[in-house]
Order: sequence, then C-alpha cells, then structure tokens
Amino acid sequence: MFKLAHISDVHLGPLPDLSLRELASKRITGFVNWHRNRRRHLFTGTLDCLMADIEKHDPDHMAITGDLVNLASSREITAVTEWLEDAGDPANISIVPGNHDAYVPGAYEKTTRAWYPYMRADGAPTNWHEGHRCFPYMRVRGPVALIGCSTAVATPPFAASGYFGQRQARATVNLLRQAGDAGLFRVVMIHHPPIRGATSLHKRMLGIRRFAATISSGGAELVIHGHTHLNTVYTLKGPNGPVPVVGISSASQGPGGHKPQAAYNLFTIAGEAGNWHLTRERYALNADATGATLVETTRF
Repeated sequence: MFKLAHISDVHLGPLPDLSLRELASKRITGFVNWHRNRRRHLFTGTLDCLMADIEKHDPDHMAITGDLVNLASSREITAVTEWLEDAGDPANISIVPGNHDAYVPGAYEKTTRAWYPYMRADGAPTNWHEGHRCFPYMRVRGPVALIGCSTAVATPPFAASGYFGQRQARATVNLLRQAGDAGLFRVVMIHHPPIRGATSLHKRMLGIRRFAATISSGGAELVIHGHTHLNTVYTLKGPNGPVPVVGISSASQGPGGHKPQAAYNLFTIAGEAGNWHLTRERYALNADATGATLVETTRF
C-alpha cells in the first residue's frame, strides 16, 4: 500500500510588514482582505496542528496543491521556503502553485525558483534556471506517478482565475500515457478545481474543457486540487470510467469562519494496474483546535 497525504491553501501567516512599493499593486486589495477577514481565521497554529496529525500516519508522500503564500511578497516566499524545509525532504513532498503564489507579475517566477526542489521532475536539472518550464512535471514514487500541473497566473484586482493552456495539456497527456503504459497509479495535482460551476466566475479555471479532454484522453486514477477551501468530491470522464476529483479545505482555516475548518486527505492506494483500490480518509480539525479527527471515509 501507498499512503498519500494531501493539503492545500496553506496561506502561511502571519502576514509580514510590506513596503509601500510592495503595496502599490494588486497586493493592496489582498492586504485589506487579510486584515478584514482572513487574519481572524487563518492561523499558523492550526497548520502546525494539522501537520503533527499527518506525521502520526507516516504517509509515504505529501501533495500540496497551491496557495502557500498570501500576497507573494519576498518575505512570505522566504518564510514558506523555511517552512517547507522543516516539513520534509523535497523528495517526499510535491507541490503545485496557486493563484496567490502568482499574485502579481513576477511572483510566479520567484515562487517556482524558490520551491523548485519540491516541483522538480524526475531527471530534471538539479538547479532551476531562467526559462525552465517546470509544468507539467512527473515524479514516480513506488507504484504512484505524481503529475503536477500549474494554473497559476497573475490576475487583475478582485480576480483569482487560473489558466490551463494547450502546451501544458499536450505535455500532460503524454505524461499520463507514459505513466499508464508503465502500470502506475496516476495522481494529477492542480490548484483550481477543473470542474465547471465548482467556484464563482472570477475564481474559475480557464481551460476546464481542455483539462477534461486531457484526462479523458490520457487517463488518470485521481485528481486533487484546492482553491475553494471546501471539502468536495467530483468526477471527470476517464477512458476506463469516472476519475475522482477531490478538493480539500484550507490547511490553516481555524474555527469560527464561514469556510470548513482545516482538514487533510489521506489516500491509501493498493492493488495493481487494472485493479487499483483507492480509499480516502478525511481528517478535520476538532472543535477545540487541539488535533484532527477522522470525519469521512470514501472508497472509490
């Protein structure tokens, strides 16, 4: 068996002091939103509690599906880099970026460079270099192929949309087929939910139909995402039947907010090609925020 932990929307806090130059951009809207809303409900202590509970289950790998920062300032990126180093070896953690990780022009390049060890494809250059395309990437761990896709793009104020383009779609299909031919269990990681109607228009993923065609053509056993801060299960059409599409709430969401409290998915993968068995256990922060409790088990 292979155990895969899944968290998303870390939004590592607290928000550091920002310079006037940093605030003279879309960041000003995010800065106001943080102090008006998220500051009251997104806590580092919540994240620490969740990570401690995950460690008890000793997963083989962890997937983080984006939004590790809030405004993608230099200090935030450095703080997340240090948090990732404490979280574990890059070989055991795979991440994809979210819209907050590409919050303003230039942020995407900074975050992918800083966190490159956690999104480096097997066989890719050890060091990030200018012009290197990280996505899609594939990492094989035991019987599992983790395929990371990026929908992260800088957007105007009051928008949080993502984009999945033709080049990435073609490359993803090739990786899915390669992994399928090798008899691997294929997990696709993406930030925005690739499901029409799963979120509001200003937060949607552009290229939803293209992504659906990618899964239908290339094949996959599981798609995981974040972005909505909700615990959801959808399906997409695959060549051999429905493919589960599973979202998770923010890993830093404390009690008392209008979104579900912090949670993580623990997937257990067993079997072999043509006869896979997938179980999802969802653990959520308990009422007093001192630990996490199993609240749902789903067998696909």
